[in-house]
Amino acid sequence: MSKPSPIEFARQVRQEVSKVTWPSRRETGITTLMVFVMVVVASLFFLVVDIGLAAAVKFVLGLGG
Repeated sequence: MSKPSPIEFARQVRQEVSKVTWPSRRETGITTLMVFVMVVVASLFFLVVDIGLAAAVKFVLGLGG
């Protein structure tokens, strides 16, 4: 397959971009909010797991001393 010329490449890119279904402003806002909420939920989950594991390690290490 030969390389297309820069003009042909630009034409193909325009053709492909026209096939894309772009989200609405509302959909983008809702998706962004969902991402931020999931980041907070995941952060809180890992905070709790980290505190729990730290307490477990301190308990196990404290048994020998």
